[in-house]
Parts: sequence; C-alpha cells; structure tokens
Amino acid sequence: MDYRIIFFSMNPGFFEKERMNYMDEHDVYAELAMDLRKTGPVKVPFTPQEDITFGFFRGDIETVKEAVAKVDPNWVQYFNEGSNVFCGFDGDKIVSFCSVSDWGLHDGVRVGGPGCVGTLPEYRKRGIGLEMVRLATEYLKEQGVELSWIHFTGVAHWYEKLGYEIVLKWNRYGIIEEKKDETC
Repeated sequence: MDYRIIFFSMNPGFFEKERMNYMDEHDVYAELAMDLRKTGPVKVPFTPQEDITFGFFRGDIETVKEAVAKVDPNWVQYFNEGSNVFCGFDGDKIVSFCSVSDWGLHDGVRVGGPGCVGTLPEYRKRGIGLEMVRLATEYLKEQGVELSWIHFTGVAHWYEKLGYEIVLKWNRYGIIEEKKDETC
C-alpha cells in the first residue's frame, strides 16, 4: 500500500494551501493508519471507570459546537448540520467527541477515520477519549471501511495506544518520512 498516494488522493494540493505559510517550520505532524482488514477488535489499554456512555450525537449541532469550542475553537468550523459526530456522554453532557468520516476509495482502498478528536479538559486522563476512538474505529470497520486514517495530528503516540501506526510525517514543506508497506 502506498500511503503517499492515499494521502495526496485524499488531500490534493495539501502543501500548496495558504495555511502552510503560517505553520512553524519546526513543527512536525503525522498521518496514521490502521488496516481494518488485518486487525481483530481494536483494543484500548484501559476502560473508563465511570458511567460514561458512547454513541452518535443526535440533536442540535450547536450543542456539539459548544463542546468543541472548549477543546479547540478552530475546529468548530468542521462540525455542521449533517456531520457524523461520535461522542462520550456523562448523562446528557458531551464530554468527548470526534467526527467520523468515510472518505471513499483511494488507491483502491476504502478509507475513513475519526477526526477532530477531543475531550473536555476536566474529563481527560481517564481513558474516555481512547474508548471513544476505539468504538468509532470499530464502527468504521463494521461499515466496510478498510483503512482507518488519522489525519494531521501532533499526538501520534496517543493513537498508537490503539494500534494505529505512523505512515507519514510532514512539516510545512512536505513529507519528510514515510512507512513502506509492501504486504497489501
């Protein structure tokens, strides 16, 4: 599998976008993937010990946007009516969230993934976010997604706890490292 081809198929002209001019030249980001055709159930290193429930959000998107703004105000623009948002709930309160997307076929592989993953600060370090991403990844697998992809992250080590692997690293100038996988 050529992860570079998949990356550019999903993100044409990515490094030509104006936002690259505003990135620090020393920042390095990662793209991660999990081949859902090869893995069993996604494992999480520990299970939340609280009465947190998980599921797709059904309701007024403004409620999601309020939670997102507490984590990263820049992400609010990515959550709109019709967005597929998977959440962790404490009662009715959204405490963690991620978008869940199916990006279609890229290099002959059906690709999707969780994105804009966040947990409210007062709920962090409890395993809630990991369990939410694990369940979202399982959902994608059930829907026939073959490759779950994490795009544009600076916390690759966090996703690696679930079995995601770094397949590309990049900075504002382009790809600086890639994983070769000839097994597919």
